[in-house]
Amino acid sequence: QVQLVESGGGLVQAGGSLRLSCAASGSINVMGWYRQAPGKQRELVAIFTSGGYTNYADSVKGRFTISRDNAKNTGYLQMNSLKPEDTGVYYCYAGRLEYSYWGQGTQVTVSS
Repeated sequence: QVQLVESGGGLVQAGGSLRLSCAASGSINVMGWYRQAPGKQRELVAIFTSGGYTNYADSVKGRFTISRDNAKNTGYLQMNSLKPEDTGVYYCYAGRLEYSYWGQGTQVTVSS
């Protein structure tokens, strides 16, 4: 069982930046970030595989950057040029073998 602890959410004005962190209690292969806005389904924001492959939602390309420190079992999501439509609860996701794990979520609110 891997536990994920997220941090870094908060309130920021449009155009600002935030950096989310996700610390895993064990080694993982895939790490990613999803978000859920009020009244909407959870959607993929960015994902980083063990092979170094990254993928981003079209809405965040060029503004968000996913990274990971394998030695620390920690992943990051750098969010720049934030927009009000980026508001939501951001969830860290991790995968290892056939198992999937989720963090508790961290709120990101972008004011206009």
